[in-house]
Amino acid sequence: MKKKKTSIKGLFIIENNRIFQDNRGFFFESWNLNKFNSLSLIDTFKQDNISISKKNVLRGLHLQLKKPQSKIITVTHGKIFDVAIDLRKNSRTFGKHYKIILSEKNCKFLFIPKGFAHGFLGLSKENIVLYSCSNYRYSQYERSIKWNDKDLSIKWGIKNPILSKRDLKGLTLKEFIKNN
Repeated sequence: MKKKKTSIKGLFIIENNRIFQDNRGFFFESWNLNKFNSLSLIDTFKQDNISISKKNVLRGLHLQLKKPQSKIITVTHGKIFDVAIDLRKNSRTFGKHYKIILSEKNCKFLFIPKGFAHGFLGLSKENIVLYSCSNYRYSQYERSIKWNDKDLSIKWGIKNPILSKRDLKGLTLKEFIKNN
């Protein structure tokens, strides 16, 4: 595994250079404590989640205020447009976002540190996303940032994604700053 820096401090792409493919399909380790510890990622992980989404489903942009979570995101089936937004109060890149395509073919991981909002858009017919979190889920501390907030300037490539009721009511960046 190899850790690559992004334009935002603390946010990393992890490339898995051990992918085994043959006529049956492919195999790769999605978690290996020794290998991830060798990358010096700050956190240990307590919870794994799997999200299955169809094409044009947009999940996010989510974060947990109290008891924040670092996350490691990868795709085991399909392809997603993944976005992380820096919402760390004292960060030089506050309000900036990073975007990447994660897929079963590129087998990349995205490490998202605490203090970031995260979301993704399903690009394939079916998308299976695996993410590990450094803290448990506490729904009472969750917030959703509006996916199409003009102040974020994220080019999702879609005008009418499929959204949850919660994400339809997401906060703008200005509302988030004012209330937190």
